[in-house]
Amino acid sequence: MSPYRWGWDAEALGLVPALSLGYLLALRRFPASRPRIAAFFAGQLLILAVFLTPVETIALRYLLTMHLLQNVVLAEWAPALVVAGLSPVLAARLAGLRAMRLLTSPFAALPIWLAVYFAWHLPWPYDTALRHPGSILHVEHLSYLAAGCLVWWPVLQDVPRVLSPAAKAVYLFAAFVLASPLGLLLALLPRPLYDVYEHAPERLWGLSAATDQQLAGITMASEQAVVFFAVFAFFFLRFLHDEEPALQLERATATRR
Repeated sequence: MSPYRWGWDAEALGLVPALSLGYLLALRRFPASRPRIAAFFAGQLLILAVFLTPVETIALRYLLTMHLLQNVVLAEWAPALVVAGLSPVLAARLAGLRAMRLLTSPFAALPIWLAVYFAWHLPWPYDTALRHPGSILHVEHLSYLAAGCLVWWPVLQDVPRVLSPAAKAVYLFAAFVLASPLGLLLALLPRPLYDVYEHAPERLWGLSAATDQQLAGITMASEQAVVFFAVFAFFFLRFLHDEEPALQLERATATRR
């Protein structure tokens, strides 16, 4: 089998059309702005891009780096775009569900996301999922997507609770600090952690299993640093902007005294 064969992943071919159809039906009752619609469908295109291309074949059998790219798309990038794509009215309707009120709390969403991320990257679950791509791997991917939507909800939606820009910045900083050890650990381990990639049928691009793992870890840690720090910086700057009038008033009051 060629490692560059285009994939036809049944999960993506079922999930993306189902989510897209559900979203289009929801738009009839809960209209969204064009930027939100574009964000949602950009998330769907990202999923298709890593599951219906050679990335899928390489990820399943050859390189950890490609599989971590899929995981990042499912656990971080696509969920952010999906949550951003929900109209405020639809988000409020979903947040009215008791389970969603509990799960979208920052004190629940972040631990759930971290637990899903770390648990699936343990050697036994990781190898087991790769050896059962038609069942367990689907569960892994769906759990990434669900947990990713939860972790981004408090940042991108203001229901069922409103977080201040400062609180969002702290939340994002915590997410980065707590998640980054996973990528750093993969980059620093001296030997391959996953049997599937250690015994790949072919070594692609001259990468040994250990080098592939180190590259995967560095890429994962760097990606999280860029994504989470960028959004953190946005909300931190909003916090400073919101505080500026109060600081100016305090300075003016101090000057009069």
